[in-house]
Amino acid sequence: MSKFDTYNFAGKKALIRVDFNVPLDKKTLEITDDTRMRAAIPTIQKILKDGGSVILMSHLGRPKEGPEDKSSLKHLVNHLSKLLNGTTVLFANDCIGEQAFLTAHMLRAGEVLLLENLRFYKEEEKGEEAFAEKLSRLGDVYINDAFGTAHRAHASTAVIAKFFATDKRMFGLLMEGEVSSAEKVLHQSEKPFTAIIGGAKVSDKILIIENLLEKATDIIIGGGMAYTFMKARGGKIGNSLCEDDRLETAVALLKKATAKGVSIHLPEDSVLADKFDAAANTNIAPSDAVPDGWMGLDIGPKACGIFAEVIRRSKTILWNGPMGVFEMEKFQAGTKAIAVAVAEATQNGGFSLVGGGDSVAAVNQFGFTDKVSYISTGGGAMLEYFEGKVLPGIAAIND
Repeated sequence: MSKFDTYNFAGKKALIRVDFNVPLDKKTLEITDDTRMRAAIPTIQKILKDGGSVILMSHLGRPKEGPEDKSSLKHLVNHLSKLLNGTTVLFANDCIGEQAFLTAHMLRAGEVLLLENLRFYKEEEKGEEAFAEKLSRLGDVYINDAFGTAHRAHASTAVIAKFFATDKRMFGLLMEGEVSSAEKVLHQSEKPFTAIIGGAKVSDKILIIENLLEKATDIIIGGGMAYTFMKARGGKIGNSLCEDDRLETAVALLKKATAKGVSIHLPEDSVLADKFDAAANTNIAPSDAVPDGWMGLDIGPKACGIFAEVIRRSKTILWNGPMGVFEMEKFQAGTKAIAVAVAEATQNGGFSLVGGGDSVAAVNQFGFTDKVSYISTGGGAMLEYFEGKVLPGIAAIND
């Protein structure tokens, strides 16, 4: 059993760092995707069921000059109440002001208080101790349930924990799930272990590929970054995306993979477009023989078949990044084929972890949310975790 599960919150005020950084409609300021809020509900409900009360703190958006209406967490209150089956959610117009302290002090068992945006204070992102200490006075127990911000050394994620005794600081259910799933992939992976790495740039994924060369048996590379590898191997890529300053890096990664016995799978063919447009003319060609004036915007049918075969025989799967511009219908077949294969491997007993905003969006879009083992809520945090970095928000609880 986890530390959170076995803790009795009766009579306790639980101060929880959640990640409620949800997208809002620019005109109506209504929530357009509540995934991150829903992910925190089980943690909140367990505390309320125990007979405790909950104080929630989060950031929203990127306010630069203090308070602003479009970044106020007040826009989340009604929806949060609905997610909590009608529980009244109180709101404090500050996170360390008098109203916040008075409301928190008066909070009774079963009640929920949402604090105003932490980032209305520059001290939050600077990780200032004095700010963290003020926040810590609001609760008896500190819970970090915000994996999406675990890679930030901010006051509410990495500094505040020191003001709570070891037995009064812990991960929430979401963080526990994120950390245990990532640990399972990184340190307890069953072989064959396939990492599917997509996206636009090699530069964004160098560290994760290097670290995975120590763990994985197979690495599938798709998306725009595949063409840098293709060019590095002497292929012709037309107008496809390429980071010319990363060609040597790509060569080095391929050599390192060979030396370690890791199979790197690049797309044999590509779906081409004559321009970056949903209505572009399309064609199919080998990924290393793209004609001038054309660009690769998705993996082709041969690549789909080969990649799917590798995935289906895998026991552990990590997926970070799409295979193409899946937002455009003409270029989504590759990413969808990967989603189907990951779901099939999972159904056959494999463990699959999907992370990164675009990969998660693709899984949701194609209806595979319930057909993979775990979907990570933290894009940047998950990436840094798999790069082998120590995340401040995790270290603060474990220290």
